[in-house]
Amino acid sequence: MAFDEREREELRGKFERLAESRDPALRNELVTAHLGLAEYLARRFDNRGEHVDDLVQVASVGLVKAVDRFDPSRGLEFATYATPTIVGELKRHFRDKGWAVRVPRRIQELHLRLGPAVAALGQELGHSPTIAEIARHTGASEEDVLEAIEAGNAYRTTSLDAPVRGDDPGQSLGDRLGGDDERLADTEDWMTLSPLVAELPPRERAILHLRFFQGKTQSEIAERMGISQMHVSRLLARSLTQLREAAGADEAE
Repeated sequence: MAFDEREREELRGKFERLAESRDPALRNELVTAHLGLAEYLARRFDNRGEHVDDLVQVASVGLVKAVDRFDPSRGLEFATYATPTIVGELKRHFRDKGWAVRVPRRIQELHLRLGPAVAALGQELGHSPTIAEIARHTGASEEDVLEAIEAGNAYRTTSLDAPVRGDDPGQSLGDRLGGDDERLADTEDWMTLSPLVAELPPRERAILHLRFFQGKTQSEIAERMGISQMHVSRLLARSLTQLREAAGADEAE
C-alpha cells in the first residue's frame, strides 16, 4: 500500500483534525484508508495455520488502536507508527491462542520468562534455583512464580491424532492410550477434591501437585521450594487434613 505525496498530505491533515475533534466519522475514514496496511501485515503471519481473514480482523484491531493513539505533531508517518502496533496485536493473538486454558496475561508472560530465568540461575548458583530465588530474579512474587509453574499445564494441548516418535511412524498419540482402567473409579473422588484443592494457598497446591502428580519425594520438594523437609511434611499433613475435613463436610451436607 502506497500513497503519493498529495494523498499523504491529505491524510496528515485529517489526522491533525482528528487529534482536535475526535470525530468518529473521520476516525472511520482514516481506518478504512489504511486497511491495506493491516492486510499486508496480516499476510506476513499466514503460514501459522490461521485463516488470513481472521488475521486481517486481528490486524484491524491493531490498526484502530494505532489510529486512536497516533500523534501527528511528532512528525512520524502513520505507517511507521502503526506497523509495530499492528504486529504486536498479531503476536499477542498467537501467544494467547497457545493457551488451552485461559490464564492471566501477566502469568503467561511470567511463565515464558521462567525457562531462561531458571537456566541463568542454575548456571550462576550451581544448583536448581528455589522458588524464592526465581522470584527475586524475575521480580515477581513467590505466589505468582508458583502460579506460572502450574500454568504451564494449560499451555498447548496436543491432538490425539498427532504423530508420535517411535518404531511405528504411522502411530498417533491416541493409538498409545490404554483401554479401560479400574482406577477410573477414582475420578469421582478427584472431582470432589478438585474444587477443594483450588481453595488451598498456591504453595500448598504446588506441594500436592509435586507429591501426588509428579511423584516427588519430600526432600525433592523441599529443595524445589526452598524450604526444609520438615516444613514440607507439616504443610502436606495440614493440607490433607483440610481436604479430608472439607470433603467430609460436603458429604454431610
